[in-house]
Amino acid sequence: MRRILTAFLSLLALASLRPARAADSGPVFSRANMDTTCSPCRDFDQFANGGWKRVATIPPTMANWGSFTELAERNLAELRGILEASAAEKAAPGSNAVKIGTYYSTCMDSATAEAAGTAPIQPLLGAIDGMKDRAELARQVAWLHAHGVRGALFTFIGMPDRKNSDRTIANAGQGGIGLPDRDYYFRGDSASNAIRAEYLGHVARMFQLVGRPEGDARSAADRIVALEKSLAEASMTNVQRRDPDATYHRLPLDSLRAMAPAFDWNAYLSGRALRIDSLNVQQPGFFRALDRLVTATPLADWQDYLRWRVLDDAAPVLSSAFVNEDFRYNRMLTGVKELQPRWKRCVRATDQDLGDLLGQAYVQRRFPPEARERALRLVRNLEAALGDHLTELEWMGEATRAAARAKLEAFANKIGYPDTWRDYAAVEVKRGPFFANRIAARTAETTRLTARIDKPVDRGEWFMTAPTVNAFYSASFNSINFPAGILQPPFFDPAWDDAVNYGGIGVVIGHEMTHGFDDQGRKFDAKGNLRDWWTPEDAKNYKERSDRIAQQYSAYTVLDTLHLNGRLTLGENTADIGGVAIAYAALQRELASKPRPPRIEGFTPEQRFFLSHARVWRGLPRDEQLRQQVLTNPHSPAHWRVNGPLSVLDEFAKAFGCKPGDPMVAASEKRARIW
Repeated sequence: MRRILTAFLSLLALASLRPARAADSGPVFSRANMDTTCSPCRDFDQFANGGWKRVATIPPTMANWGSFTELAERNLAELRGILEASAAEKAAPGSNAVKIGTYYSTCMDSATAEAAGTAPIQPLLGAIDGMKDRAELARQVAWLHAHGVRGALFTFIGMPDRKNSDRTIANAGQGGIGLPDRDYYFRGDSASNAIRAEYLGHVARMFQLVGRPEGDARSAADRIVALEKSLAEASMTNVQRRDPDATYHRLPLDSLRAMAPAFDWNAYLSGRALRIDSLNVQQPGFFRALDRLVTATPLADWQDYLRWRVLDDAAPVLSSAFVNEDFRYNRMLTGVKELQPRWKRCVRATDQDLGDLLGQAYVQRRFPPEARERALRLVRNLEAALGDHLTELEWMGEATRAAARAKLEAFANKIGYPDTWRDYAAVEVKRGPFFANRIAARTAETTRLTARIDKPVDRGEWFMTAPTVNAFYSASFNSINFPAGILQPPFFDPAWDDAVNYGGIGVVIGHEMTHGFDDQGRKFDAKGNLRDWWTPEDAKNYKERSDRIAQQYSAYTVLDTLHLNGRLTLGENTADIGGVAIAYAALQRELASKPRPPRIEGFTPEQRFFLSHARVWRGLPRDEQLRQQVLTNPHSPAHWRVNGPLSVLDEFAKAFGCKPGDPMVAASEKRARIW
């Protein structure tokens, strides 16, 4: 239709945008990375990536390895260069370069961390030691929340009101557990039993590191884990939390007080410098249970619980004894063999806490304004393809179709980086123990987030930093977001043909667009408000199709007898299927505007599209990481992100000549094609 991508590629061919890599001079699809002994119609992931899987190794510091992690590692190296240059720069005090350079260098200062020992956290522990009665619980939780110490009892943050997306509202939600998910406290399989036992030992060892005798430390750990189990019992499951209607209860503040009168909400709100009249209580049942726990749990148990929250949060940045113990426990969860080098941990910490300062420097090197505009045009080409799909859907009525098209046309497209960078003037970064700088950064951030409650929503805000290798859709903002960090190989390369780029970044773009219409996103309207805009018949048709997607993925066996949870992964699976279909349609629009290209490296454009899709999602996970992902993550593992969508798409079967009955061709009665 239009030569949008061609212009985009020409711009990004500038040498300043291209990371150096040996692959520049070679073919896009190396036969060595494929397994051509496997038919593409039997197992496309094996056909496309089998050679790569055979020789690839997971680095000992990683839980998995694949296209996302390869690019993330390259970005880390880029950010390291920026931070080391900033640390050495003789810039004016308080400048951005000095701030991120000092933050990074204090994180890298292992000698100061060793010398400091537990001194950085003693003020926090001392305040907990000084609690005289349970009435002080609320004040202590408020202090931890206000200073960014994570995991204490529940969450309390400002978010767009789901039914009035232009205003920010306070949200109180479940929390307070240390295991990866509430179900870890109850699962009876051997792996879960082993993780619980290791977690119990880990808590005890942490207490020993701050001077508690072994028996006392073990007793404290028993009581803490029992308290966390009670919190988990009162919590909604990860599948239940997927329903936005189930976690929206806008109530007067007095209603929260009535749910949990034993918790001093006045003291908590005073400690957070908050004055509110109403809020969204995401899980009322959790706060009713919290009230019972506050009354029944001895003060000494609450003190140990809060001490544990401080220790768990601080451990990764204290002395080596704490860092190593924290790694020892996480190694069991993920299977990682070695601790990440300190520079990588410090780059990530700087990106997390001063992300927009570091992001500005990254964008200057990697993503000029012209590239941003060209990327926006590419996104609009995908939007046109989705608009075509909406027009052609046979199962959707005209009233719902009109509302869906209105939502698509209202998409806010955020490309590369925010229009307005975040101001970090309130963050004071000093030489000395890194923990103090981290507390300063987090305190400033929680203050910023608290201050926006009951105020208009900033619709220009981003929730990922510019160097991040990821993308996301926001239902309340009705926005799709693509940081500069992902607009690079293997998702996009200016030297590649259209088919490869549409199969790479195009699929990611289509995926995020589809989230606006997945089982969660479809419940929000064009303005980002939680509102039912579906006719009953269309909602019924949608549910029937989404149920088939859930059934399709629940049938996949991952490890031993462990199956995917098709309900937990429903939104991501819907977006995976829709993303491939939309990007493929956009490629066909592009190809129709120019002469038919010849085969490249022996493959048609359509085949190269699907090979690119497979390369983007390829991955090697450790078994421990794979198990944790299946139990807690809404994304399917890599193998099923490759094969799952293709098995229900006629376009794939046609491209590779697959027939009914082939493993990569799902039976018609089991297929679900929504978008």
